[in-house]
Amino acid sequence: MKNEYLGNYTKYVKDDLRASVVVFLVAIPLCLGIALASGAPMFSGLIAGIVGGIVVTLISGSQLSVSGPAAGLAVIVFMAIETLGSFQAFLVAVVLAGILQVLMGYLKAGTIGAFFPFSVIKAMLAAIGLILIIKQIPHAFGYDGSFEGDDSYMQGSFASSFTDITTALSQISLTATFISFVSLFLLFAWERPFIKDSFVGRYLPGALAVVLFGVIVNIVVASLSPILALGQSHLVSLPSMYGVGDFVAQLQSPNWAILSQGDVYVVAITIAIIASLETLLSVEAVDKIDPLKRVAPTNKELKAQGVGNIVSGLLGGLPITAVIVRSSTNVYNGGKTKLSAFLHGVWLLLAVLFFAKYLNYIPLASLAAILLFVGYKLASPVLFKDIWRQGKEQFIPFIVTIVAILLTDLLIGIAIGMTVGLFFVIKTNYHRSITMQQEGTFYTIIFNKDVNFLNKALLRNFLDRVVDGSTLIIDGSKAEFIDHDIMETIEDYLITSKEKNIQVERRLFVDLSAKKTII
Repeated sequence: MKNEYLGNYTKYVKDDLRASVVVFLVAIPLCLGIALASGAPMFSGLIAGIVGGIVVTLISGSQLSVSGPAAGLAVIVFMAIETLGSFQAFLVAVVLAGILQVLMGYLKAGTIGAFFPFSVIKAMLAAIGLILIIKQIPHAFGYDGSFEGDDSYMQGSFASSFTDITTALSQISLTATFISFVSLFLLFAWERPFIKDSFVGRYLPGALAVVLFGVIVNIVVASLSPILALGQSHLVSLPSMYGVGDFVAQLQSPNWAILSQGDVYVVAITIAIIASLETLLSVEAVDKIDPLKRVAPTNKELKAQGVGNIVSGLLGGLPITAVIVRSSTNVYNGGKTKLSAFLHGVWLLLAVLFFAKYLNYIPLASLAAILLFVGYKLASPVLFKDIWRQGKEQFIPFIVTIVAILLTDLLIGIAIGMTVGLFFVIKTNYHRSITMQQEGTFYTIIFNKDVNFLNKALLRNFLDRVVDGSTLIIDGSKAEFIDHDIMETIEDYLITSKEKNIQVERRLFVDLSAKKTII
């Protein structure tokens, strides 16, 4: 496969070039929108996209993953900036998170995603989706009362967002509202087969169509009725640049003085864990749709993402992960090698260097619509229905995690969700590890898997149900390990059973503590 892959490289270049252009067009509004949702300078979103496209791609072992700022981190970034007091202080946490990810890669922690239940991971993404929706609703109506400077939007607490929604409804901008609602309609329409499979749908991404629509509408409104046109506070605000010198002048440096505060390390650990989880899940998903069926080395991917976050933090960019939206766009538009992801980063860099002033025509309402759509996809009603069908063992941890995240914060919410999920795992194993069958006065207790002290109460319950004068068989053939507490419980029962005239037989009973098998 490898020789064939290299031998057809010229054919792949053509495919990768086309895919890179489409991914670039998708990435521009997402980079800007995620920066907006993060309460960070919009320029930082573009920096993260450039670093993710160029730096991470060069190191990554994945052929099709595209890295950049992720919507799943937007809420974390916003809260972190609020906690640390400034964006420059937050950049220190990004650098530290990158260092942690590199260490995780060398420690072969690429399997970390396997230790988080899917119900908790899906709940985390759903909660982030709900927060994105609630935070962006005021923007969709054109309300800018929450702005702090040019780029920060969101309030510091989840509850205060509902106040913003109420206020926004009393201060509606007709133009912003029209752009948002029509944009949402277009985004949903773009998912339908009649557009998605058409020539327009294949070569014009929905996010770009929405941005172009918003720009055109605002220009037309400004020419017909200037009073209804969106002002600069409702548009993207990027510094105009005319070359590399201006670009370098806009880069922000971390404020290393924050290293003396413990909060920065908590934020760094949070970013490292969540970014790594999102990356590993995205890479796994991309591997499944890779037409060449390649498997990305997860530990190498963690190192690549770590280096990317170090560079992004040093240059003033948002944290980076592998992102499924851009990655799947890459695959479905013909991407075959790392060249497509790399070129998308190059196109982003050129756009920032020479076309930044044109990006300032984009209405924030257009970006709000894109983020509302992303939030809807993360918290889709279909997801809730699917989890419900999987039973209460999945649904209860899912709902608890969502509510906990909304009422507290991401880490506490996940910890609560993990605790609830662990309870159901223990509960399920508790009931399935030991079963009892009865036929008249013949009882059989079966150890279906390894048993330990957690199963002691259930075993005692079964033993108490055996009536006097019966025959009891304890079958341990399916268990490879039976711990001391279980063995001691059985030994005690052997003594009391004689008084009750109960005949006890043990079959293929492995007592590992004594290194012997009882037949």
